[in-house]
Amino acid sequence: MGVSWAVAALVGCAATHAVGPPAAVAAPEDVATTLLLIGDAGKPARGGEPVLHALTRMAAAAPERTTVLFLGDNVYPRGMPDSLSPDRPEAERRLRDQIAAVRAAGVRGIFIPGNHDWAKHAATGWAAIRRQEAVIRGAGGPVVLLPGKGCPGPEVVDVGGRVRLVLLDTQWWLHGGPKPEPPDTTCVPDTEAGVADSVRGALRAAGSRLVIVAGHHPLESGGEHGGRFGWKDHLFPLRKVASWLWLPLPIIGSIYPIARQHGVSGQDLSGASNRRMRAALEDAFEPRPPLVYASGHEHALQVFQPARAPYLLVSGAGLLGHEGRVTWQDDTRFASSAAGFMRLDVLDDRRVRLGVWTVDRVGAAVEAFSMWLERGAADP
Repeated sequence: MGVSWAVAALVGCAATHAVGPPAAVAAPEDVATTLLLIGDAGKPARGGEPVLHALTRMAAAAPERTTVLFLGDNVYPRGMPDSLSPDRPEAERRLRDQIAAVRAAGVRGIFIPGNHDWAKHAATGWAAIRRQEAVIRGAGGPVVLLPGKGCPGPEVVDVGGRVRLVLLDTQWWLHGGPKPEPPDTTCVPDTEAGVADSVRGALRAAGSRLVIVAGHHPLESGGEHGGRFGWKDHLFPLRKVASWLWLPLPIIGSIYPIARQHGVSGQDLSGASNRRMRAALEDAFEPRPPLVYASGHEHALQVFQPARAPYLLVSGAGLLGHEGRVTWQDDTRFASSAAGFMRLDVLDDRRVRLGVWTVDRVGAAVEAFSMWLERGAADP
């Protein structure tokens, strides 16, 4: 989508931009269900991750009605190694810190898979995501990874009487290595067409419930996965390898971002498999759109309000110091490269309030943006 150089420069420098006044705060007694959305939290700091601390405090305020949804990339950098790997203890520590945040708050936690959980989309990815599922299952308590077994989903979870979660493993669509697919699979469905049909059916059968579809990969982004690169990416490309490599490589350095913009990776919106996945999901949404499609993947906080439902939320800033550059687009309502998470409050009268919370290094959370989500075309 078009974006002026002036606005792009503003957002690139200021790191945060929002449209609209804040929404009135809902009275706690009017809230039926609260969902906290946090993505890409798979490398929490030793000794305490500020974003997780803030998340725990917020979730603990009303544990009986709160669910935490982790939007993938739950273990950096390559998911859960096998038990003989020297990296296994640290990988388990990173995952268990997130589980501990949920337990400390006394709430239910749901993890969905991301590309890093599939061994950073390597050939061994299917084994890695099943190992992660086994660790989560073995931890006990109110935590689960869905969809499981490396299956694509959708997995349907009804929360209270007003919300339906439709959960997807979007890396299954993009994965180039072994994965569960015909004829050797117990997944139902196990084809792209079957997944799209099942998503369509889950939406149609939701009745009066408000539907939130969640997958790791976004349907829209103003970050690097959306092809938005800044001058530093062109001039200092080696910083993608190590953040301290400030070696200028003019002209040569542009090869990497240009290749990303032209579909070299399925992890980007420009990739062929990514485009196919998004087209299938958008087609599945057509008869009865969800209210929200929530994702991570991009290390930023973004809120999009397209002309047609659903609202698109990107909440992939679950680690302090792991944020990525983000730019403004025509349908952006909020964009920030700050660390944090999002909150959805579903009221008894079915109104839905979105809050975007940023977190500083001491774990203090501030609501940087809020709005009421209008159901519109998402109504049954």
